[in-house]
Amino acid sequence: MPVQLSLDRFEGQLAVLASEDGASIDVPRAWLPADARPGDVLTVAFARDDDATRKLAEETKAIQAGMKAADDGGDLKL
Repeated sequence: MPVQLSLDRFEGQLAVLASEDGASIDVPRAWLPADARPGDVLTVAFARDDDATRKLAEETKAIQAGMKAADDGGDLKL
């Protein structure tokens, strides 16, 4: 479901977006349209990407398996 947020201000490379209920979120300025200006209303939608989720899970499992294989079971020395 799309959500409308107003662009409140820029803080360096961050954009501060505000919702109607007063909640705010900081996002990288680069994520916004190049012509976005404070006072603009932006529509934001989040969508789950099942393929990317599966790929990330597989990559994470592979990294964990590699770490487990390299673990000699000894104590960690700092």
